[in-house]
Amino acid sequence: MTMKDMAPKTMIEALLNGFNFYPQQTAIYYYDTQWPLHELVQQIEHVAGGLKVLGVKPKDRIAVMCQNMPAYVVVCFAIWALGGTVVPLNIMLKAEEIRKEIEDAGVIGIIALESSLLQIPEDVMSGRFGVSISDWQDFEGEAPHFLPRIQDALDGLKTTTWTAYTDLWAFTPWTHDLWITGNPDDVALLTYTSGTTGPSKAAMNTHEQLLHSAHIYERLAQLNEKDVNVVFAPLFHITGAVAGMAVSIRVRMPMVLLYRFDADVALKALIRHRGTFTVGAITTYLALLNHSHIEEVDLSHFAKAYSGGAPVASAVVERFEKVTGCYIYNVYGLTESANGIVITPWGERAPVDPDSGALSVGKVGPGIRAEIRDLEDRNHVLEANRVGELVLQGPSLTQGYWQKPEETSRAFLDGWFFTGDVAKIDEAGWIYIIDRKKDLIITSGNKVWPRDVEDALYLHPAVKQVSVVGLPDSYRGEAVTAFIVVKDGFHPSEEELIVFARERLATYKVPRRIIWVDEIPTTPTGKFLRRYLRDKFGGMLA
Repeated sequence: MTMKDMAPKTMIEALLNGFNFYPQQTAIYYYDTQWPLHELVQQIEHVAGGLKVLGVKPKDRIAVMCQNMPAYVVVCFAIWALGGTVVPLNIMLKAEEIRKEIEDAGVIGIIALESSLLQIPEDVMSGRFGVSISDWQDFEGEAPHFLPRIQDALDGLKTTTWTAYTDLWAFTPWTHDLWITGNPDDVALLTYTSGTTGPSKAAMNTHEQLLHSAHIYERLAQLNEKDVNVVFAPLFHITGAVAGMAVSIRVRMPMVLLYRFDADVALKALIRHRGTFTVGAITTYLALLNHSHIEEVDLSHFAKAYSGGAPVASAVVERFEKVTGCYIYNVYGLTESANGIVITPWGERAPVDPDSGALSVGKVGPGIRAEIRDLEDRNHVLEANRVGELVLQGPSLTQGYWQKPEETSRAFLDGWFFTGDVAKIDEAGWIYIIDRKKDLIITSGNKVWPRDVEDALYLHPAVKQVSVVGLPDSYRGEAVTAFIVVKDGFHPSEEELIVFARERLATYKVPRRIIWVDEIPTTPTGKFLRRYLRDKFGGMLA
């Protein structure tokens, strides 16, 4: 067996395997920018050299807040080449949300887009280095309408505390022969998630996890170097990290980056690069369906279109296929499982559960085991077609949550991860997600924990009681909806509270609708009955 035939054990090994044997293979398309693998490696060498001078050492954690652009890929691999861990920050987070994650992870430095610098509290930079990336970094060609020009808007004092990304080139490159290849169980990402049991916490995603989940895509979606991956999902999300970056590097297929998803830009990229594969939230496919020219273009090459992150209605799949000729394949995964480990195999059509009407999310990938456990007895395994909690086991599953042993012990039992999703598995191995055990909201593929939204709304002087739930939404999957009891003497408008929330929460967490109620039903112990609200008002937004 030659070196190039061996399965890589870390992300660095995966990149170097491709670089050593196929240096001219295209790694990235970004508008008019095209990088072969040797150019990507050269960029990483320069950035790694600069980060080493800034003090990055093995096991250090560095926060990265960036859109889908070549610099994001470079920064991740530069950190890994130095033996460090990447802490991805959602670009939509607000100041206090950023503060919590930075302090919880104990990062030594922050690398962020210029357009995001004003979101980062200045005091958290004390004792930490900062690197700012221009939103126009690595960009060539005609700019999309959303690419920001923000230099003039930045406070001069603010920018002086940050080192420019391009200034890292002034230092001696950390050449690839010096890179730390690391071990499979090294933590590659500390990925924050609402999970299934409470407020935001970081899953420790190892190199083995990322590569094993990438291998599942490789096998079940039948991917190879002739495919072209048009990356819809944000790279700071576990879907983008695995289904965008990790799988592309592992199988040496080009990744097409778009800065951020926009239906017009995505459609042009699909056509220009003859994209064959992606994984996106169902909202991305609905956005493509609503494009004015969707019926005029040939998308026959887009044969491996996958969707995950939110329930997919069979009617949407049928409509997309009727208009484009492309079938949407389902995929299921979690941050804790390094994205998709249950996948509808390419060439097969997912069945519909006759009892619930749920479209199957697929079958387990190689090396993954799935069971259905009784909702009341975690040790009791249910037989086929019985409804209970989905539990998973295999190399794609996290080691646990960062510095949260109690959360880890609650989520795991004897090596099995309890997803919090109510599901069933039929005799053929098809898995159907029926419901969620907890109150987690998934909107446009983003996870929202109701308490985060409730805590923000409780800061408004007019709010007496608030309960937040996800109501069915044909576009987003679920819409964040707040039920509010107002204090006597106050008369706030719906818009006033939505604006109030928008100032304190990431955009995807902001309620889409406020519903005024006289009281919120509770259990005998005083807990709000969110399920009652979902059942009573569930038809309002669908």
